Amino acid sequence: MTDLATPAAAAASSSPAAAPPSKAMVRRIIFSSSVGNALEWFDFSVYGYFASIIARQFFPMHDEWLSTLLAIATFGISFLMRPIGAVVLGIYGDRKGRKAALTLAIALMMVGTLTMAVMPPYASIGLAAPVLILVARLVQGFAVGGEFGSATAFMVEHSPTRRGYFASWQFASQGLAAILAAAFGSVLTAWMSPEHLSTWGWRIPFLFGVLIGPIGYYIRSHLDETPEFLAMRRERDGVGPEGGHGDLRARGKEISKTKTSDPAASFSSHWVNLLLAIGIVAQSTVGVYVLQLYMPLYAVKQLHMPAAVSFGAVVLNGGLQLLLSPVMGAWSDRIGRIRIMLGTSLLMGVLIYPMFALLQSHPTVGWLLLLQGTAGILKAAYSGPMPALMSEIFPTHVRSTGLSIAYSIGVTVFGGFAPTIVETFIHLIGDKLAPSYYVLTAALLSGLSLAIVAWRRRHLRRGLSLSHSI
Repeated sequence: MTDLATPAAAAASSSPAAAPPSKAMVRRIIFSSSVGNALEWFDFSVYGYFASIIARQFFPMHDEWLSTLLAIATFGISFLMRPIGAVVLGIYGDRKGRKAALTLAIALMMVGTLTMAVMPPYASIGLAAPVLILVARLVQGFAVGGEFGSATAFMVEHSPTRRGYFASWQFASQGLAAILAAAFGSVLTAWMSPEHLSTWGWRIPFLFGVLIGPIGYYIRSHLDETPEFLAMRRERDGVGPEGGHGDLRARGKEISKTKTSDPAASFSSHWVNLLLAIGIVAQSTVGVYVLQLYMPLYAVKQLHMPAAVSFGAVVLNGGLQLLLSPVMGAWSDRIGRIRIMLGTSLLMGVLIYPMFALLQSHPTVGWLLLLQGTAGILKAAYSGPMPALMSEIFPTHVRSTGLSIAYSIGVTVFGGFAPTIVETFIHLIGDKLAPSYYVLTAALLSGLSLAIVAWRRRHLRRGLSLSHSI
């Protein structure tokens, strides 16, 4: 039995039924919705993997650690634009449609990726280089802020009965992006001389990302809007199923009740759901930024392991996420999302410290692969069902806004500066187990948030049973 939906989800599921999408349409929906997310994570992962080179090219300092920290901080500063992008593009998606928001988001993302690929270094244009890199990251952060919410809403609103499976491809695409980014990092590091890699080789992955963007843009611009959004818009505009205007008094009552004409105004009543959704995001985003993105740098600098080995471990993590996220998403459609995710939070909380302690005392390839493999399984089990659960927290008329803001704030607070925080903690305190403390904190917060959502659903179930009995 699936988890009992919140009132928001119940309202969403009451939308007029639409014919199930064909297999060809399912493939287009999944690809078009997940390609932007994949491009985002590919770009961010590549930036993280080549942070030391980017630091030398754009942030030259006498202190190598400070130079690297500036490059990582620039990576993190872009996340400050995510909440702004979430509000603007989220409201835009709730007013104009998911398709419009997705098309605009991927166009802006391509601008940021192209800038990274062609920007001259500090040695050529001086201070303009780091400033323009920062601007490019801010533009991309703005675009990414509205990407997750609009893409997830687009997926779940095409198939209410298979929300878990459809939305899980958001994180399966992250696994694919991690594999591609790590593959580029491993191959380029192994095959190119340090001089060539430092001068121009690191730009190759960004150029690859530039080539993917137009394909996603073309497909998104030729998709149909979701049936659920179209039904909501008909209600908002007072247009009946056959195109005629319904009873004006009923229309006015409906608009007064849901305020679908102004997503920004109606969203103010969902602040509790927003806080819970942010808490739910914590474990997922920390699993990416600490256990996936930061680990190659950690393995090389703290454990003194070869770079190619560290990238290979990330491929294992990303591969498991790619393969298992859809499985876990589909499973959540059958047995419930909270049941799977809460169990995963408990396992992560119990296992993360011992795994890092063993890796520190035995810095070998085997222990690194064990940690990354376990992290990949737990990441898929948690993140696969997560987008569908978050979409059920918010009703249709504010779904894109709610998802975008919750995910963007969660990623900004817990993920964007995670590598900077962990690296600074290790540098100042000297404790190489710092990543495990950060992951453990996120797992506890997400577990608490999930428990509160479960309690609220049980409370709702009792209330509905009581009302029916009366």
